[in-house]
Amino acid sequence: MKNRNEILNKLGIDSLNDMQKEAISAIGDNRQVILLSPTGTGKTLAFLLPLIEKMDPDIIGVQTLILVPSRELAIQIEQVARDMGSGFKVNAFYGGRSFSKDKLELDHPPSILIGTPGRIADHLRRDTFSTTIIKTVILDEFDKSLEVGFEEEMFEIISALPALENKILTSATSSASLPAFVGLKSPKIIDYLSDFTNSLSLKIIESPKKDKLPALCNALLHLQNKAGIVFCNFRDAAERVSQGLSDKNISHGLFHGGMEQIDRERTLIKFRNQSINLIVSTDLAARGIDIPELDFIIHYHLPARKHEFIHRNGRTARMNAKGTAYILKWMDETLPDYIPNAEIHKWDSEVPPVEDQWVTVFVSGGRKDKISKGDIAGLFYKQGKLRKDQLGTIELKQDCAFVAVHRDKVQQLITLVDNSRLKKKKVRVKKV
Repeated sequence: MKNRNEILNKLGIDSLNDMQKEAISAIGDNRQVILLSPTGTGKTLAFLLPLIEKMDPDIIGVQTLILVPSRELAIQIEQVARDMGSGFKVNAFYGGRSFSKDKLELDHPPSILIGTPGRIADHLRRDTFSTTIIKTVILDEFDKSLEVGFEEEMFEIISALPALENKILTSATSSASLPAFVGLKSPKIIDYLSDFTNSLSLKIIESPKKDKLPALCNALLHLQNKAGIVFCNFRDAAERVSQGLSDKNISHGLFHGGMEQIDRERTLIKFRNQSINLIVSTDLAARGIDIPELDFIIHYHLPARKHEFIHRNGRTARMNAKGTAYILKWMDETLPDYIPNAEIHKWDSEVPPVEDQWVTVFVSGGRKDKISKGDIAGLFYKQGKLRKDQLGTIELKQDCAFVAVHRDKVQQLITLVDNSRLKKKKVRVKKV
């Protein structure tokens, strides 16, 4: 098992922030910990490092259970845990994923199991894995799990853990009440909610019409070289906005709970590798998804509650960085009381849409085929005739990979490398 310094070196992290250092110490010394820190400050690493150090590499079975409110957060934590290269098997189970695939993974049970409460509770009812050696449970973004109705499942799960010793709860807000069923008694509280300085600029974009889509399109054309999210309150509104942007040739991705998991995941992959710089989303994207720092967010609709407004804004101006939250407001619309005074921002000139520099291509081979990022890069450089500046981010999955390629070279690349051999596997390469 790797030590802490080896793990940090593997992750390319030079040093931990103050929150992570204090959390690691607290989790190492206490059985009950509440960790409060803003989105994007590194809570996942803060709880994974001390947990891995507490686990026994000689025990076969699930030792740590991590419950999360969304599929995206489960996938994100799974990826971080695997990137750490600790030597412990990690799996994530969630709705929308094949149950038979879960059961196949349980033939060799993971040491760390991550999942949404609904899927984990389903497994417990079917008795698909043993809970007798689970000593640690983590409720990550526990307030969100309670908010989306997972209280019964979380109660059921915690009640089924006879050897439970350590309980860790994390959140990006202090407003949530602690669930009584967790049974916390004088927990150690690590609170960094006010310690990360926020350089958020709040601005209003006024729409002359009740239909705010034209005003949104105009704003996005001026912001199109920057990374951002447009937040809508409902799925059908997000779909309508997305169609309106497509009609104006404004490049973007769509993200909401009604989409298939593979489509949601591909939107995030494209965003991470800069094939798109904009996502239209519901509040599903306000927390718990793995995306880079944003330059801006736009409230196409304002949420009903102040804390959701705060969480949306928390996607930009993170970790002491600068960012802007725009409120798109019809001229006759009255803003809720929780909105502070903000300047009205105007753009005068017309701006044409531009194409994104990168395009994402799919490669039909991954880790299980013993294919590495270096293998893919080598194929694309040598046979695909790409230069280093024409190859972007490579995101490697278990059974496939997604690669950012310069737009001008995509067709050439596919023609040259599709149906080539990588290791012992013939792989398909196609545009996503």
